[in-house]
Amino acid sequence: MIKPDDSIRLCVDRPLPLELQAEAARVAYQENPANDPDATVDPADPSVDAAGRIALVSKKRWSPGKVLTVRFLDGSPTMQAKVKQWAMEWTKYANIKFQFTTNKNAIVRISFYADAGSWSGIGTDILVTQYFPKTQCTMNLGWLRDDTPDEEYGRVVVHEFGHTLGAIHEHQNPEGGIQWNKDAVYKYFSGPPNNWSKDDIDSNILDKYAENTLLGTAFDPDSIMLYAFPGSLTLNGVGTKENTKLSDMDKSFIKTAYPGLP
Repeated sequence: MIKPDDSIRLCVDRPLPLELQAEAARVAYQENPANDPDATVDPADPSVDAAGRIALVSKKRWSPGKVLTVRFLDGSPTMQAKVKQWAMEWTKYANIKFQFTTNKNAIVRISFYADAGSWSGIGTDILVTQYFPKTQCTMNLGWLRDDTPDEEYGRVVVHEFGHTLGAIHEHQNPEGGIQWNKDAVYKYFSGPPNNWSKDDIDSNILDKYAENTLLGTAFDPDSIMLYAFPGSLTLNGVGTKENTKLSDMDKSFIKTAYPGLP
C-alpha cells in the first residue's frame, strides 16, 4: 500500500507531436548523420554493446565530442551550482561536454519554476524550436530548491541530463519485465500528486519503446533512469528500488554511445 507521504515523483516525458516528427528527424540527422531516419541499428556497430546498458534513442544522439551549451533561465546561485556539479557526472564517461553560459542561444535551457514537475526533452528533440522555443526551457527541475538534499539533487539532475543525452525511462524499456497491475497503476497515478489522465499514464508508465528505435534494450534494475515503484503496483508484488547514481551499466553504455572520451 502506498501511503500519502510516499508519493512517487516522476519526470514526465516530452514527446514531440506527430506533425513535428519530420522536423525532429531532420535536425537529428543534421546534428549527427548516424541519426539517419532510414537507417537501422547495426548490432555489429561497436557503439552497440552486447552487455547490459541503458536504453538510448538511437536516432536522437548528439555527435560524439559535442559541446552542449547550458543556460539557466532562473534559480538561485546555490541551485545552479548544484546542477552544475551533478550534470558533470555524465562527462566522466561520455565524450560529451557541458558548457554553462549566459548566451541566449544556449542549446540546453534550464528552469526550476516552469511547472511543479521535473522533465527534459529527449536528445536532439530540444533543437526543434517549434516545440522548445529558445526563450523557454528544455529542462525543468521543479522540486529542487536551496535546501533539497544533495542525494535528491544527484538523482534528479543526473536523470534529467540523461534524457538530454537521449536516454529513455528504464521502466519503458521493451525488455523491462515489470509486471504492472494496470488497475492499481491507473488508480494511483490518476490521483494526487500526479492527477494524470489515462493517456498520460499510458505514455509515461505503461507504454514501451519500440526495440528498433533504441541502441540498448537490456533492462538495468540499477540504472539512474529507473524510478522506484512499490510492489503494490505490480502483479507479482515485486517493485523497483530508488537509484540515486549512475550504475556500472549506465557508465559502460554511455561510453559506447558517445565514444572517443580523451
